[in-house]
Amino acid sequence: MGLPRNLTVYQTTAIVINAGLGVGLLPLPLIAVRAGDTGAPLVTFLAILVSFFGLAVLTMLGMRFPEQSIIHYSENIIGKWPGRIGSLLIIVFFITLTSLVAREFGEVVITNILPETPLEITVIVMLLLAAIFSRNDMMTFAYIHVFYLPILFVPSILLIALSLEDGNSLYLQPLWGNDASGMFTGVLTIAALLQSSFIITMIIPFMRAPKKAMKATVWSSVVAGGMYVFIVINTLVLFGPEEIKNLLWPTLELARTATIPGEFLERLDIFFLVVFVTAVFTTMYTTYMFIVYATKQLFRLRDHKMFSFFMLPFVFVIAMLPQNSIQMYEIIQRIGIAGLVLTLIYPILLYVIARLRKKQGRRSQ
Repeated sequence: MGLPRNLTVYQTTAIVINAGLGVGLLPLPLIAVRAGDTGAPLVTFLAILVSFFGLAVLTMLGMRFPEQSIIHYSENIIGKWPGRIGSLLIIVFFITLTSLVAREFGEVVITNILPETPLEITVIVMLLLAAIFSRNDMMTFAYIHVFYLPILFVPSILLIALSLEDGNSLYLQPLWGNDASGMFTGVLTIAALLQSSFIITMIIPFMRAPKKAMKATVWSSVVAGGMYVFIVINTLVLFGPEEIKNLLWPTLELARTATIPGEFLERLDIFFLVVFVTAVFTTMYTTYMFIVYATKQLFRLRDHKMFSFFMLPFVFVIAMLPQNSIQMYEIIQRIGIAGLVLTLIYPILLYVIARLRKKQGRRSQ
């Protein structure tokens, strides 16, 4: 297909890590505790395993078709029109996912940073940024993610580590929780928070060595997944399961408890909110980039730039549909779990059918 193969394993890893560390970090401990009580870390770990399995299947598909994304090789595997229908559903899902990420970002900003700013303004500003940056090529996309990775990751680790002084490890017992009835739903809900990692199917064709894509998958799952588990454990030992159930964004409250020895700096949560804005941008940039590139490939066009602003009104309108934050989170949970059919089950079916029909692309060097 003549795609430039410039992306390294590190760049691919940075993209997938940034895609996974997004707006879902704020309500993550609440979701985990509601599902597993003191077993919240176990629920989170199982969700990471589910997400890794789905990401690994996508990676194996990408290695099997190293010059194509899922938009193209799905047609090769199951036929032209079934493949196009599947691709269209994936694009619609990611349009919805991007909208909900933008709306959740807006809710956090107007609640904690800019209470006098209209919700619509905060949402449209972030969407405009994503639309403008999505006009770049895939190499610039990778450079941006590599630049933001340490800015996103290092302060997050430091802020969370600084909040551990008053933790109580008894809140982690029993490790398997007191009630397992909600664990399955909780695992799926948390796994859905990592669906932005689906971008790997779009970037494998741009890698210098697609056969090394699994290395990027493993590293990104370990780093992003480790961050998820780390946040849940820290929040749980600090607040306890019952207190967390009363917090809308427990991770933000965790950052507010962080103190630097000597106490010469207060309100470290402001620094965390800066990191949070960066995390939301990288996630939204990733999902928006997937939308425009996937749409370009679906319609067999040469340039993706024409879709950058064309998609903006659709994403914005969907973002404004929830009436309040409670309804928004209900929609996020339902859409997220339903989306696993497209981001997890669909790739598994494609891989099984490709193996059975002995379908594969041209081998990369």
